[in-house]
Amino acid sequence: MTDQISIAVAQIAPVVGDIDGNVVRIREARREAAAAGADLVVFCELVVAGYPPEDLVQKPSFQRACREAVLALAADTADGGPAMIVGAPWKEGDSLYNAAFVLHAGEIVATRYKMRLPNYGVFDEPRRFTPGPSFPEPVDLNGVRLGLMVCEDMWLPGAGEALQKAGAEIFIVPHGSPFRETSLAERADAARERVRQTGLPLIFVNQLAGQDEVLFEGAGFIMDRAGEIIFRAPQFIEGVFLTRWRRDGKHWICEDGPHAQWVDGAEMTYRAVTMAVRDYVNKNRFKGVIIGLSGGVDSALTAAMAVDALGADRVRCVMMASRYTSRESLEDAQACAGLLGVDYRSISIEPGVAAFDEMLAPAFGNLDKDTTEENIQSRLRGVLLMALSNKFGDMVLTTGNKSEMSVGYATLYGDMNGGYNPLKDIYKTDIFALCRWRNENHAIDLKGPSGGVIPERIITKPPSAELREDQKDEDNLPPYDILDPILEMLVEKEMAVSEIVAEGY
Repeated sequence: MTDQISIAVAQIAPVVGDIDGNVVRIREARREAAAAGADLVVFCELVVAGYPPEDLVQKPSFQRACREAVLALAADTADGGPAMIVGAPWKEGDSLYNAAFVLHAGEIVATRYKMRLPNYGVFDEPRRFTPGPSFPEPVDLNGVRLGLMVCEDMWLPGAGEALQKAGAEIFIVPHGSPFRETSLAERADAARERVRQTGLPLIFVNQLAGQDEVLFEGAGFIMDRAGEIIFRAPQFIEGVFLTRWRRDGKHWICEDGPHAQWVDGAEMTYRAVTMAVRDYVNKNRFKGVIIGLSGGVDSALTAAMAVDALGADRVRCVMMASRYTSRESLEDAQACAGLLGVDYRSISIEPGVAAFDEMLAPAFGNLDKDTTEENIQSRLRGVLLMALSNKFGDMVLTTGNKSEMSVGYATLYGDMNGGYNPLKDIYKTDIFALCRWRNENHAIDLKGPSGGVIPERIITKPPSAELREDQKDEDNLPPYDILDPILEMLVEKEMAVSEIVAEGY
């Protein structure tokens, strides 16, 4: 029986479907952990496959490749280095499981199947996996009895108590928990319930990755027997973090670990979106991104996020002016591009507008101008951006915020053209807060310049699409400080219209 153990929390970024690449990432993390003196390295849920693998797990060839990868990783541990806990889909007979494996001394010494398969939000695991048998035994590793709870199993009433009664001494939770504003508190509450029921400490290891529209921010942690988080891995930053444990009589105490400060509010949102952009662009192997920079606040924030995600050399910005584009917008767009250090060019859409006016004149006759002509401008800009995208291999980032998207204040095939929208889940009032945070702050994972990168006038001037003379967003929408609370009650809180009216709106 040992009285000490060093356990590394491997907060890495697997790629869905890239089994060979994920094996390389796992091996690199294990080498780093070994150099730090780790006895065990714990990885996130389904790290071999990447998470969430969705219907890939139903392909027999994918299942075989995952099995071969797990066996190869098990063989690696014959070198006398640290043991590993890794996750992968695992086929047994006719059943496919979401599995965690303990690899040690060249073998798979234990296999645990996820019991509670989530079927809400972004999850649909019952469609793909079979639930594991209830409450398996702890795993003995060098005299330390580890109680594994795979992801949602930590939320399962009785799971911790069953493991404790079977002799578990430390809980280990490999997880794939998506980012939400409330996710840190929700995870801690679930972990605390298991800990307080049993008096056992807990290690929580989360994935770090942007995967399409889902983000995993890392933020692994160690919770002591009293239910307090005593060590924290950072949000949004990859790394291998060593924790050192000592047996004190019947109990294990974590004496050392990472001391990251978790962030919230505007910083948390900004860094989350930046990471999502970086992973989406890189995983889809785009050379860079292209953005229509209008001189407005949404496109300026999108450009800042893109530079912070990818670096200025991978961001192109284009001003596509019309007769309705103000002098201030021209100046502000150019100033913003200069502060960010991006490639910037200006292309007038007036020749295209004139051509469409001429083509459509016989059909439109003497009809008054309306949103049709406004939308033509937006669609011309969409065509220009897609042409530049095709020519240079950059992906178009769209810039519509959640307020606009929720009420349809956008142009189909126009400003909605693009491959990814960083602002789609951010209300307009929060856009202003994010701009101010970025002008006043920086962070280690941001690649753009420090200091102000969004001109003050962009933040303070009234929002306008500038598709007609003297246009303002409030010509068509309520003020955003009224609209956004209404949308939040409708979308997030799912309140009825009558309930919102009762709130005074």
